[in-house]
Amino acid sequence: MTLSAQASGPDTGAAQGMTIVARTQGQMIRRRFFRHRAALAGMILFGFVVVLSFSSIGFMGVPGWWDKSYLTTGALVNQGKPTLSVVPEFLGGSGIHLGEHPFGQDDIGVDYFAKTMRGTQQSIIVAFLVAIVATTVGTLVGAVSGYYRGKTEAVLMRFTDVMITIPVLVIAAVVGRRFGASGVVVLGVFIGLVIWPSMARLLRGEFLSLREKEFVEAARALGTSARRIIFRHILPNTVGVIIVSATLTVANAVLLESALSFLGLGVQAPDTSLGQLINEYRTAMVTRPWLFWWPGIFIIAIALSINFIGDGLRDAFDPRQTRVRA
Repeated sequence: MTLSAQASGPDTGAAQGMTIVARTQGQMIRRRFFRHRAALAGMILFGFVVVLSFSSIGFMGVPGWWDKSYLTTGALVNQGKPTLSVVPEFLGGSGIHLGEHPFGQDDIGVDYFAKTMRGTQQSIIVAFLVAIVATTVGTLVGAVSGYYRGKTEAVLMRFTDVMITIPVLVIAAVVGRRFGASGVVVLGVFIGLVIWPSMARLLRGEFLSLREKEFVEAARALGTSARRIIFRHILPNTVGVIIVSATLTVANAVLLESALSFLGLGVQAPDTSLGQLINEYRTAMVTRPWLFWWPGIFIIAIALSINFIGDGLRDAFDPRQTRVRA
């Protein structure tokens, strides 16, 4: 709701003509986020990567606009070099065009643009599955332990401490070795089940603070059940923390999946991911560097853009940032 009032009268002085605007919390959050230039740039970049990867080669039986497949071999064109050109002719280039193989071809003539787009799809799917599973489990554990305290908190937090002491990459490597060949869905779910402790500890701290607030005490006095207090009264007040943490988890999951695939423990052939492409062509850095550059560029673009979005969300949800111009 937006309210405005025009000051008038002989005693208003310099205040005459001033507009007083009252905004809801949601409006202030949106204004703060859209004023964060890095977050906007990250959102545009990430949206471009998602649309490009899923629309170009298609997904789940839906055809894309690119006419080549990441599974189809062919004859090498120009020794497999990229045909993409972005230098205008007046600057001495060959003009702006994609060519037949914009990202080049691999050893057996597979179009590398299609292969990179498939790897981007898989990396994004794994990352979001990891974030969803880790956020859900971490939120439940953190909420229950932070609200009930006592033995419940002790048991859940000791289990969380044990999970934290074990290196995430080691657990993820074991999970990747066991379930990597089962597909990205299984891999994403199982990795998400081992990286939730940081979210749980974060939510526990929020619940420990909010459970002592007056509105929670009032709900208890009215006989409201603990379940309703957790999910209807406290949890909505932690949405900002959850969203920001989930966003950053996506970025971390992209890098984790890439690391696992680079070690040969992530997505397995014949499918592919960005990390697997880098692992497969890491020795081609000197002779055919484009086979290494393109997956690396997309990994950096995804991780940076999501981190920028997370920074913007963190600033937008920060209650200390109350200055919003009328």
